[in-house]
Amino acid sequence: MVRIRLRRVGRKKNPVYRIVVADSQSPRDGKFIEVIGQYAPRQQEGALNLKHDRADYWLDVGAQPSDTVRSLLRRAGVLKARHERRLAGKLQSSAVPLAERGADAEGAEGAADATA
Repeated sequence: MVRIRLRRVGRKKNPVYRIVVADSQSPRDGKFIEVIGQYAPRQQEGALNLKHDRADYWLDVGAQPSDTVRSLLRRAGVLKARHERRLAGKLQSSAVPLAERGADAEGAEGAADATA
């Protein structure tokens, strides 16, 4: 299984993590497929840098984020954007265009007038 997780780099007492896509069997700091971002928890500004398009791609193909990476993706707005995109697709597919809705309403009124 492919996971999106953190890989520790940086110095002693000053951690910096790279957000990587890796096989779940590989070690924490071992072999990885792609670096999609960086997280520096001790920095105040610019602590999270993320390639949104690559994170979205890997989530689309089935990569599972770790708990920490999931919270970072939520903070970056990636998960919300994915949710809104999927919700918009569902709503749009079930929506009825106004022209059809108007024709149905006129047909129903015409039938009501004919019976009266």
